[in-house]
Amino acid sequence: MAGDDAPPALAVVVKGYPRLSETFIAQELKALEDRGFRFDIWSLRAPYDDRTHPIHDEIRARRRYLPEYLYRAPLRVLRGLLWACLRPGFARALAAFLRDLARDRTANRVRRFGQAAVLAAELPAETRFLYVHFLHTPASVARYTALMRGLDWGFSAHAKDIWTIPDWEKREKIAEAQFGLTCTASGAAHLAALAPQEAGPARISLAYHGLDLSRFPAPPERRDREGPLRLLSVGRLVEKKGYNVLLAALSALPRDLDWRFEHIGGGKLADDLAAEAERRGLSDRIHWLGKRDQRDVIAALRRADLFLLPSRIAGDGDRDGLPNVLMEAASQRLPIVSTAVSAIPEFIRDGREGRLVPPGDADAFADAISRIAVDEALASELGAAAYTRLRDAFGMEAGMDIVAGRLEAALAEARRASAGKAAEPDAASTAEGRA
Repeated sequence: MAGDDAPPALAVVVKGYPRLSETFIAQELKALEDRGFRFDIWSLRAPYDDRTHPIHDEIRARRRYLPEYLYRAPLRVLRGLLWACLRPGFARALAAFLRDLARDRTANRVRRFGQAAVLAAELPAETRFLYVHFLHTPASVARYTALMRGLDWGFSAHAKDIWTIPDWEKREKIAEAQFGLTCTASGAAHLAALAPQEAGPARISLAYHGLDLSRFPAPPERRDREGPLRLLSVGRLVEKKGYNVLLAALSALPRDLDWRFEHIGGGKLADDLAAEAERRGLSDRIHWLGKRDQRDVIAALRRADLFLLPSRIAGDGDRDGLPNVLMEAASQRLPIVSTAVSAIPEFIRDGREGRLVPPGDADAFADAISRIAVDEALASELGAAAYTRLRDAFGMEAGMDIVAGRLEAALAEARRASAGKAAEPDAASTAEGRA
């Protein structure tokens, strides 16, 4: 058994860490540590957010950052490439990269290979397995690194990474990965259909992130409406979140309905949406709060009357998976209006745990808000049903059992393979991935 000061056998690769919009990753990493896993976190870029969630401070894993732009760390990249090119697996990694580059002639593709060389060179000799979040850029880095180092790897896919990269890329990554996890049934079905025939559907597993209810206060016993109807949404201001549709829906609400809307989150469409709200004459009823940490989000959920998430499919195919904010809203028995897109109906069933309308339909969204606004009994019933479904079917532990099981099996196989290569220089180190 390896000591706590020994380098871990497991490396976790992510795109950016920590990120406010990816608390589901932090929740998983904390749960893995609680189950005894030890790992380093390797991030493709430094954090962009100016704050973190409390859970990030509880994760003990060491954070390592790869050069986001290769030209900013030329010596580090050169050292990585020189080290990597002497490895037996470099030829395979280079061949895979060149095949990918022929189909995707972008600077980003080149950057992935450079980052992979740095990662391959800087990983401890004790590293036996790579686990990567997101199937697009991070999985490319992990894949090239694994080829250079002769390691196995597995991935967890989520939303944009599933729906915006070409099938050829997904098919090849799935074929090389030891396992794939994803957090929605729709995503799992799509990826399983791309898995090699000999691997079968077992290559891909469905593991809902769920929600760790121990990190949230008990929901309010009741919601007494005083003053305007308090509407809330939490999400990035990007196309797939559909906030332009929500503004149209707010414009269509009955004139005699007194409401106020709060939004939490940042994003590239912030200025455009604020301008649209001004054009529609809604600015005096809307508060754009920007990025907030989880404490502020929970406080907003507890004071709101209705949670709104108008998700849609973006022009490039990007879409939500199962947004964590829906489960967070349910944790406070908050009634929900959202859209029947992607995996949202896997959690919210229309008329039972909330109201779902067709994505992009502002009039239907406005009608759903209006109906709940005038029926406090319905609002209470929907909120209670969402809380019950969250507690009974979308708790965190079931999904974590699947994630932990896959990683335990992968590390055990890596240890056996390492023990069988005693003649190789790295084979003397058989540190375990669990303390």
